[in-house]
Amino acid sequence: MSEGASGETKPRLRVGFILAEHFTLSAFALFVDHLRLAADKDDRSRPIHCSWQVLSSSVHPVRSSCGVAIARDASLGDPRAFDYIVVVGGLLYGQKQIDYVTAIWLRRAAEMGITLVGVCTGTFALCQAGLMENRRVCVSWYHHQDFQDAFPAHEAVSDQMFLDDGDRITCSGGGAASDVALHLIERSIGRPAGQKASHILLMERAGKISNQIRLQPQPPTLASETRFADPRVRRAVLHMEQNMTRPLPITQLAARLGISSRQLERLFQTALGRKPQDFYRSLRLRHARALLEAGEMSVTEVAIEMGFSDCSHFSRHFKTLFGISPSACHRTPLPDFARPHAAPEMLSHVGIRLFSNQ
Repeated sequence: MSEGASGETKPRLRVGFILAEHFTLSAFALFVDHLRLAADKDDRSRPIHCSWQVLSSSVHPVRSSCGVAIARDASLGDPRAFDYIVVVGGLLYGQKQIDYVTAIWLRRAAEMGITLVGVCTGTFALCQAGLMENRRVCVSWYHHQDFQDAFPAHEAVSDQMFLDDGDRITCSGGGAASDVALHLIERSIGRPAGQKASHILLMERAGKISNQIRLQPQPPTLASETRFADPRVRRAVLHMEQNMTRPLPITQLAARLGISSRQLERLFQTALGRKPQDFYRSLRLRHARALLEAGEMSVTEVAIEMGFSDCSHFSRHFKTLFGISPSACHRTPLPDFARPHAAPEMLSHVGIRLFSNQ
């Protein structure tokens, strides 16, 4: 880079990309385009304030999940040439995302203090390389269960677009790649550069929460279909829905929202008219009944699947809520109001007031 073109000896933001086999092209493109637009005046795309390179241990292009292949700019060299190294993941289902040489290089970069960024299932690659020990990670709601199955010791966050944990940043993928790119641009170059990039790309910046990180759009669930009076209640219910098998203690649930257990109880009492632990249990019981009616699991298997300590404990709570035993559900259809995705007005019939107009 010439000093005369920019008046600087080096860019203020230097990013190296590792593309996994069958990586997500849209996430990579969104990330790079934000860097490109923030790097120069207007739309001239000169890498003045930002620079970026695609790195690989192989001379062969890396093929994306849609079939488009990207050639590398450079081999794996000194990690200190970059401020951030971004691993863009892609298809899972038993496929190896990065090779052994790349995993060793990423470990070396981590030892040197270089911040590693996992985009989409790039988070899986970082975990597989042993680079996310004792850290919370952000994954897409779509891959939440995949991640929990692969890394049961890790705490997965699936209610926000990305998570900044200092020298590790993880994001849910897709449009969240732009959120992370803007986060790095605003930190290294300034907010105006980030705003310029998002405006040119027509990216919507609404829907932020208190820590300036957007919530992930969620699939149709109780939390996303219901008009909760407080967004913290909605986030709490999302966490509940994503942690059925291993229910979260209420203290941990509150900590994830950045509030005390007492505050969480007050919020639930106002919005739902009941304690969070009672709501959590009824949510698990409704899912349990749906599983029983599917007829593919025994009562014991369903009890374990929904996180109950033993069958008698499960059966007692089940009968209290539905008025019948779990074994009877193999013969009795689930009423509409008790189904897992029942509408708010239906759930009110069983004493669950989902939102308050007060």
